[in-house]
Amino acid sequence: MASDQFDPHALLAGSRIGVLATIKSDGLPQLSPVTPFYDQDKSIIYVSMTHGRAKTANLRRDPRAALEVTSSDGRSWATAEGSVTLTGPGTDPNSPEVEALVDYYRGAAGEHPDWQEYRAVMVSDRRVLMALKIERVYGEKLG
Repeated sequence: MASDQFDPHALLAGSRIGVLATIKSDGLPQLSPVTPFYDQDKSIIYVSMTHGRAKTANLRRDPRAALEVTSSDGRSWATAEGSVTLTGPGTDPNSPEVEALVDYYRGAAGEHPDWQEYRAVMVSDRRVLMALKIERVYGEKLG
């Protein structure tokens, strides 16, 4: 790390836009913009994604991933690497799979104005919750 004061965990916690890297079947990386939520107490990064998308299929085949975030001025970055578990999609708005997505939303954004609508959308969109258990974090502050 270039700066004695730089904390990559703080940058991860404060970022709501990141790039998730998964591994395609041919071994090359697949990159996706995502909206992460970092639970520092659990050392887990959560991302809501859709069943059937490339990143979801890649993670079901190979549960290793990395997430990179960048500061708004582009002068610092942090990367978290680790193993992933996927929950969902749920088929019932009151299922444990959908409840996990409710917990994710509450942690990332607070209370939703209409939880019944949110739950229905999570089922109809076939949403999946990714939990990346952080095994390694690194980053740098430039300048």
